Amino acid sequence: MDRLPKVGLPILFLGIILIIIIAKSTITIGSGEAGVLYKTFDEGVVTDEPPLSEGFHFVAPWNKVFVYEVRQQSIDEDMQVLSSNGLEIQLDASVWFQPAYEELGLLHKTRGEAYVQRVLQPAVRSAARAVVGRYNPEQLYSSKREAIQQEIFEETKLLLENQYVQINEVLVRDVSLPSTIKDAIERKLRQEQESLEYEFRLTKAEQEAERQRIDAEGKARANEILAASLTDKVLKEKGIQATLELAKSPNSKVVVIGGGEGGMPIILGNQ
Repeated sequence: MDRLPKVGLPILFLGIILIIIIAKSTITIGSGEAGVLYKTFDEGVVTDEPPLSEGFHFVAPWNKVFVYEVRQQSIDEDMQVLSSNGLEIQLDASVWFQPAYEELGLLHKTRGEAYVQRVLQPAVRSAARAVVGRYNPEQLYSSKREAIQQEIFEETKLLLENQYVQINEVLVRDVSLPSTIKDAIERKLRQEQESLEYEFRLTKAEQEAERQRIDAEGKARANEILAASLTDKVLKEKGIQATLELAKSPNSKVVVIGGGEGGMPIILGNQ
């Protein structure tokens, strides 16, 4: 009976060690994540193999795994940049990005886990300053928002080549100008709108006047043609036709012959 505890203690100790080794030798990669393997007694960061995918993995207890989120992420950037004439502009933008999955090992080895602060943010800020510096405040405020957004995206993408980071989109949320400049631009835009509206009304009035002139000329021409065609013979023929039409009526009539050489008969009905 005294020997049982002496035998059981080593077994218990070995069991605890085995549990610790197993715990240290396994890792679970969560959804939307990937792992970079670091081999302590070998070449260090593994860069020539794909990263560890989602799920359960066995890893030697002396090695390490660095877990990265590989799905699309977003950062917000509030930047002070200068326009083409040196005016300070407040630019708010969002950047959609994710690490390049197949090059995750290289990203970890060369840029580290803080790659957003070391690589992505400096690239976005540099691109924003370069792009905004090409435009004046009025362009930034009114018509160039989409163009600026696309140019910042292209510039950032160019800067991130060979940096193992994939940029998906840049969204410019707001471009803020100093209030004095903003008010001046708004006044100018209102004046331009009023001028365009006045020109439209003027053009409309000119078009209406031209329409009336053409209509009047058409009526005058028609009257000239009609007057030229109404000779005495034509009028006499029209009178005869009208009299004949009246004569066909079944009602009783009184016929009055007009005076003169070309007098026309007038047929008066009983009603």
